[in-house]
Amino acid sequence: MATLILSTIGTVIGGPIGGAIGAALGGRIDGAIFGTPGREGPRVKELAVTTSSYGQAIPRHAGQMRTAGTVIWATDLVEHRETSGGGKGKPKLTSYSYSISFAVALSSSPIDRVGRIWADGNLLRGAAGDLKVPGTLRIHCGSGSQQPDPLIAAAQGGAAPAHRGLAYVVFEDLQLADFGNRIPALTFEIFASVGSTGLGDVLAETGFAGDAQMQLPGLHGFAHEGGTIGDLLATIDSLYPLACDCSGAGLTLQAAARADDTVLALPEAASGWDEESFGVQQGSESAREAGAVPRPQAVRYYDTARDFQPGLQRAGGRAEPGYARTIEFPGALAASDARALVDDAARRAALRRERLSWRVAELDPAIRPGVVVRAPGMSGTWLVESWEWRERGIELALSRHRPGTAAPLAADPGTVPPPLDAPLAHTVLQAFELPWDGIGSSDAQAIHAAVSADSANWRGAALFVERDGELLAAGTSGRQRAVVGTTLTALPASPGLLFAPSATLDIQLGAEDLSLAPATLAALANGANRLLVGRELLQFSQAVPLGSGAWRLTGLLRGRGGSEASALEGAEPGTPVALVDESLAVIDPALASPVGASGLAAIGAGDAEPVRAPIANPGATLRPPAPVHPRCWRQGEGGMLLRWTRRARGQWCWPAEIELPLVEQAESYRVGLGPADSPIMSWQVAVPQLTIPAETLAAIAADHANEALWVRQIGSHALSDPLLLCRIA
Repeated sequence: MATLILSTIGTVIGGPIGGAIGAALGGRIDGAIFGTPGREGPRVKELAVTTSSYGQAIPRHAGQMRTAGTVIWATDLVEHRETSGGGKGKPKLTSYSYSISFAVALSSSPIDRVGRIWADGNLLRGAAGDLKVPGTLRIHCGSGSQQPDPLIAAAQGGAAPAHRGLAYVVFEDLQLADFGNRIPALTFEIFASVGSTGLGDVLAETGFAGDAQMQLPGLHGFAHEGGTIGDLLATIDSLYPLACDCSGAGLTLQAAARADDTVLALPEAASGWDEESFGVQQGSESAREAGAVPRPQAVRYYDTARDFQPGLQRAGGRAEPGYARTIEFPGALAASDARALVDDAARRAALRRERLSWRVAELDPAIRPGVVVRAPGMSGTWLVESWEWRERGIELALSRHRPGTAAPLAADPGTVPPPLDAPLAHTVLQAFELPWDGIGSSDAQAIHAAVSADSANWRGAALFVERDGELLAAGTSGRQRAVVGTTLTALPASPGLLFAPSATLDIQLGAEDLSLAPATLAALANGANRLLVGRELLQFSQAVPLGSGAWRLTGLLRGRGGSEASALEGAEPGTPVALVDESLAVIDPALASPVGASGLAAIGAGDAEPVRAPIANPGATLRPPAPVHPRCWRQGEGGMLLRWTRRARGQWCWPAEIELPLVEQAESYRVGLGPADSPIMSWQVAVPQLTIPAETLAAIAADHANEALWVRQIGSHALSDPLLLCRIA
């Protein structure tokens, strides 16, 4: 506030120079009143992207941490080209994808192993060690006997370094299609000296020669990204108070004021003779700092519950005047541990305002830095922060100490949706030909692939047509899984003429997360909820989940799309089912012909071998639907008039008000007597009716009583199923 006021006044009086002087004075006043925000320790970084810069420090890691790493070697992008399409009426499509091989340095000290790997925030490698995209990963842990990576050695020859003492990973031929054909932003979960991370683990590989057998409770990992040992110890001391003692054989680092320490008693204070010394007569001097003190109010750290992303916890209690400090602690902590540590740090800062200087005449080796003592005539306990041996005695610097720790408070790390970490799903494939739906060419086979997977972690599959022992590329499936499964109950025979609201069918879907939705009768009339069951195409109005991927379908409309013959046969339990919707992949019929002689294959990232399936329901697209509404009349002279109603491919209904357009080259029918495949007698007509004269009918009745008279439509490519007209009496 003072900065704003004095800056404005200075500008009015003295112009820009006066404004600058006023702002400077106001800033000093604001600092004295409100304090200046500050940070302590190395900067806790957000999850950085993987970079490659000369002179960039490669950090050391202890325990379990997450790091971005540094790219130290890479090849050029490798281009992959795939051509699909080009069949009848379809353009040829060429798609390009890229892969790359590169190495990433993770730690300048050895590690135990590498865990999960994130790419652009999603998991590239799961906890089980599985890569989610095609490629090969090799891990070098940085041992002293480490050998050069074979790929780098092959590319660089004898100049390939082994990088001993440096932990790094090598990606070979990593596919980049999922990352926009670029190297993604990678971060790595690494494990080094996993377990209870102690001070010795943090100081390893730094050249520290002293004794540092101190445990750091709650610390899961630590990242040292450069700086002196003194800076590193100061960072540790901000949350884990250290005591340094060099009175023994060497330098010793230990915890200050440990809970199991015995409180020692100080001897009486010794007077001094130097007027410049403190407490010349009493041998002691107490003081209390006045004004604001730099009290830590928050800590930034790497939160273990949020996949080592930075977290912040604030000290409990009301805010106090003084400098608001935030401790930057590059360690992996749980939220509750971080909250407890910053609470204790704030508590210690408040206690250290009260200090005591004490002089003793003789040296007691037990009284050393980090020990808690009682002073004669002084209340409470005190912590020995340092001692100095002088000619006039041993001078101790003490600060107020209060036993115990701050009361634990609840801490919330925050919520981060975790990326999916599941094994890559295995591809499930069904291939079939469907009746023509009225879209596109009526002369091309409608061959579809229902490509799905047994779990959600599936990224699509490459499709192939298997013909004459070869696999011909047929495009990709996309990432949307088709809804496939099998029947659990038998599907009884049905004429397929009317909607059956009480008819049911239980099915088992291929994965528990796949689902079905109900549809109204109006939606059914527009083609919703079409399900291929074996060779029959039906529709359902209601779908109720039964649990574990099982569903009950109610309200069935059978024999759709000209599949009445299959509806009359029914289906046994275990018959494949597939939902006919936009998730189906369309196969170029030019690749899949001849009809019935080819199969399809699919392979995804989780498949060790191609998944194969024959093309079911061959010929369904080009086969005309069977005629309907058979009618027979006896004529007065003894003959018979046969009539029927034709249907057309691409139509799901046959309204009486209009004549359906014929998609065949000509209208033609075959009327036969006896077996449909080898009729005893047949007639071919160009109109949907036939008159059998009296003498012909009498001869048929005499020789072939009770034989069936049927009719089949002759299409441009195939015959329809037969329609029973009547039986000869």
